[in-house]
Amino acid sequence: MTSNALANYPRFTLGEQLTTEQIAFFQTHGFLHFSGFISRETVAELVKASQAVERQWLDERREKVNGIPVKYGRDLDGRPIVQRFAFTNQFHERLAAFLKDPRFAVLFPLLGREGGRIGGDEKDGLVLNHYVNSEGSSHSRLGWHTDGLRDLFLGKRQLLPMLNVGVHLNDLGVEHGGLRLIAGTHTQGFFKMAFGKRYFFDHQPDPREIAVIPAAGDLTLHDGRLWHRVQQSSISGEASRRRVFYVPIVAGPYEPKSEASPTPIYHRLASKLGWNPKLPEVTT
Repeated sequence: MTSNALANYPRFTLGEQLTTEQIAFFQTHGFLHFSGFISRETVAELVKASQAVERQWLDERREKVNGIPVKYGRDLDGRPIVQRFAFTNQFHERLAAFLKDPRFAVLFPLLGREGGRIGGDEKDGLVLNHYVNSEGSSHSRLGWHTDGLRDLFLGKRQLLPMLNVGVHLNDLGVEHGGLRLIAGTHTQGFFKMAFGKRYFFDHQPDPREIAVIPAAGDLTLHDGRLWHRVQQSSISGEASRRRVFYVPIVAGPYEPKSEASPTPIYHRLASKLGWNPKLPEVTT
């Protein structure tokens, strides 16, 4: 943990509507953490569904989904695995049904405007990040970034409001790494959001950062303008494995992706830098 005053930030319970306290906390700090959003039985169902999607993509040797590269790596036993899935909700009925949970709509008012919706067909859809800290893994950490700047990369004239909603599928301690964020940076100006850190290259801890420590089934969300990163686990092997789903809540014009969609420039750059590894060959 850091010495940040919010190191022991409050965990809330999501009800039929947001409370005044929850709204005020989000407006001030730019994030919320809700305990027990889904049961452990549901966690197991979602993991099983993602494993079915993984088998399909491995069989197909799929390289992209709606223009978004599939990120491959190797598991502890050396077998190929998918480590970043995009639009998983389009490949399994259980994952599609998950996004229809009416409790997601309770979060829409945090956008601050009408017309909020789950972006299951927009941006990268329902993303699954599968982190493993091992020799063959290609996905064990992620450098500092904001989600909001993507719209400008795509030629938008303004930053539209966005919430990045995570549903966590593992019990984590601080030693497991995971989400780190800098509370309050959602109110920073454009210059600090664009140039405050080296996007994705910078992995250094920040004295202001907060470690988000969820239990399996918890939901977290943060404003798309908030600085955040993913800390690498300090332990390796099976104990380092963690899975988390992310889906955007968005407003503004509906902009669905399809198999004809081009690969965004930032993903093309990531591929050139080797950050989106293709399916490794199976060795015998």
